[in-house]
Amino acid sequence: MSILVQPDTKILIQGITGSFGGQHANLSIEYGTQVVAGVTPGKGGQVFAETVPVFNTVKEAVSETGATVSAVFVPPPFAADAILEAVDAGVELVVAITEGIPVMDMMRVAAKMQGSSTRLIGPNCPGIVTPGEGPQSSGGCRIGIAPGYIHKKGSVGVVSRSGTLTYEAVWQTTQLGLGQSTCIGIGGDPINGTSHLDILKLFNEDPETESIIMIGEIGGDAEEQAAAWAKEHCNKPIAAFIAGATAPPGRRMGHAGAIISGGKGTAEAKKEALVAAGIAVAQTPSEMGSTLAKLL
Repeated sequence: MSILVQPDTKILIQGITGSFGGQHANLSIEYGTQVVAGVTPGKGGQVFAETVPVFNTVKEAVSETGATVSAVFVPPPFAADAILEAVDAGVELVVAITEGIPVMDMMRVAAKMQGSSTRLIGPNCPGIVTPGEGPQSSGGCRIGIAPGYIHKKGSVGVVSRSGTLTYEAVWQTTQLGLGQSTCIGIGGDPINGTSHLDILKLFNEDPETESIIMIGEIGGDAEEQAAAWAKEHCNKPIAAFIAGATAPPGRRMGHAGAIISGGKGTAEAKKEALVAAGIAVAQTPSEMGSTLAKLL
């Protein structure tokens, strides 16, 4: 049944009346996503796209519509408070698309979410897509900014720190006829809510996910942790790619968390850990799909 979100999952969008949030809310609605509410303080009572009621608070939106997932399209200075508002309202899953949230703000979010039942994806992520059965996979659930038309319902679970590389892996598996069960961009900030390891565990338990593509990048040790767990516990084929092989130490590359420091977090070290765990590593982004296909 894929993971985290299904075609019937009810979504609310914080920041739906902004240009960026509104644009992607419309694209999600066109994809078939059940967008049931929007939230913008001071604009409660308005209606978005003729059918979606707008509320002043997340608590009101959840109470009135039964939404269980929130997508955050709120400017960086206010995004941390938006996340915490959703947590306080009892939302099961928060998908924070916003890029540029201050690290200190995310430290505050992480501390306040300790012991919470809410899962956070992101921030600075492309979101989640569970493809549907319709034309161009319409009728599924699209939360965030990923292009819906490249997805196809199938059996590959995709988890990635990079948005654009997520799309590349999705398109390759669609072209190969494998399709995807669920695709999740977890974001590349230093402090985020859900890790590669968290998603691998969910994919491993999901009967619709038969294989996995895991995309990482330099910085941190999340990929090594996921590889160590997979070696002992994962019973599904995994192909991986690590971005940033040419990055010099101390230079941030793309994402705020993509930086080699203290000699740790190099692409080579990550690749070695993956190979040691029995994971097939693609040497270029163009080989992610074919690397997985060879395992199958």
